[in-house]
Amino acid sequence: MIIIKSQREVDLIRKSSRIIAECFDLVKPYIKPGVKTKELDDVVLDHIQSRGGISAFKNYNGYPGNICVSIDKEVVHGIPGERTLEEGQIVSIDIGVILNNYYGDAARTFAVGAITDDKKKLLRVTEEALLKGIDEARVGNRLSDISNAIQTHVERENFSVVRDLVGHGVGRKLHEDPQIPNYGEPNRGPRLKPGMVFAIEPMVNMGSFQVVVADDSWTIYTKDGMPSAHFEHTIAITAGDPEILSVIG
Repeated sequence: MIIIKSQREVDLIRKSSRIIAECFDLVKPYIKPGVKTKELDDVVLDHIQSRGGISAFKNYNGYPGNICVSIDKEVVHGIPGERTLEEGQIVSIDIGVILNNYYGDAARTFAVGAITDDKKKLLRVTEEALLKGIDEARVGNRLSDISNAIQTHVERENFSVVRDLVGHGVGRKLHEDPQIPNYGEPNRGPRLKPGMVFAIEPMVNMGSFQVVVADDSWTIYTKDGMPSAHFEHTIAITAGDPEILSVIG
């Protein structure tokens, strides 16, 4: 069942999501060669706690980090630790925050120093796909219109969308109904209504859409070893344009 949020609840989700946007701005200067992924985790946790929030990921189903740090072929759920960033990599940072018992969830992929043109294109197309999906999150559309917009844009650029992982509803829980695949035919699923709040998150691979799980039981990476990018926003459906909640301002 898709939970319809009141305006008060949307405002609370906006507050938790805004902290994530602030974290991205704070962590960006640390995305450089030689920085340990644990340092990124520390920077983000410090800011979340300074704003009165709680890391939504720490101990979620046993996850050991406060954020997810996924490098190059890693799609999602990379565990922060002693690894250091290297020139030419791309790194996806996924952050969840709980504030006043409501969740926000967002992700962004960064370049580590100078990256190849192919990686630049991957980042650009993935972020564009996210925005195209968000643009379909309008009253009267169906859920799969979001999915189809993402898939259409990604495949037009000769990349692939991960099919084993999905976006989701978000609110008093980190993962609520519905699941939101990043592929599918349009005009399927429930009609969208004001007060629905979703975390839309295309995960886009340079090669095949197939993924595998690492020995740590958390990190998911591309089966062919090609790079992957991940962008995510928490958004609210309104009577007008969809509202991105995971931004500053």
